[in-house]
Amino acid sequence: MPNNPSIKEKTAFYLEDIETPVGLTINLTILGLILLSSVIFVAETYPINDLLAQILHIVDLGILVIFAIEYSCRFWSANNKKKFFFSGFSLIDLIAILPLVFGMMDFRFIRIFRWFRLLRILRFWKLESKILGVKAGDAIVFFRIILILFSLIFFYAGLIYQVERPFNEDGLKNFFDAFYFVVVTMTTVGYGDVTPLSEAGKAMTVAMILTGVLFVPWQLSEIIKQFQKTTNPVEKQCLNCSLSQHDPDANFCKQCGARLKVNSK
Repeated sequence: MPNNPSIKEKTAFYLEDIETPVGLTINLTILGLILLSSVIFVAETYPINDLLAQILHIVDLGILVIFAIEYSCRFWSANNKKKFFFSGFSLIDLIAILPLVFGMMDFRFIRIFRWFRLLRILRFWKLESKILGVKAGDAIVFFRIILILFSLIFFYAGLIYQVERPFNEDGLKNFFDAFYFVVVTMTTVGYGDVTPLSEAGKAMTVAMILTGVLFVPWQLSEIIKQFQKTTNPVEKQCLNCSLSQHDPDANFCKQCGARLKVNSK
């Protein structure tokens, strides 16, 4: 941040910053509100009493106001407003906010993709430690893959629930039914106990199947490769410090940083 920053520069800085306590608190608060909004969206698909429904509605309206203020602050403080408007997270914010304002389809579930901001925080605040033989850096890779898979399933479940629910109340009674249908569809198991009835629902099902066939195996293979890389170090001795256990694709010693020249011991 420049010396003697303006309010606009401070706003832009703290909305993206994760290194200072203020910036980190703001970003973690936003992530927490996104998670709370997703939980409320799921809860409202179940039969709940009127008092709880009213409380959840008020809390969600409060979250909506906060997100609207956040979006306005980001837009106001952006140097390139056109670039900001068409950025991925900005479009997600706008899609999630506008339908609620104008009474259209509820797209709150799309906010789940904003949880990828957590990866930036984890990378910056990385801990040099091992848990169950998995290094902190490798754990972030595992988390990223799991987050991608869960976000896709959650997104499809929210979308199919919104699209198909008016036509298929018996098959999709709540969010878990939609979540179950997405998992069964994307893994191509296809029990057939839930069948989409609307044209939009059928189109979404085709998209799920294609995603399951093309994307899910790729991500699962990445998990397996990362696990093998982490748990099966090879004999590749360093001539400088004599450390012999390294990752299969290592070119430099992870202990002293020297280039590895001997591939076998």
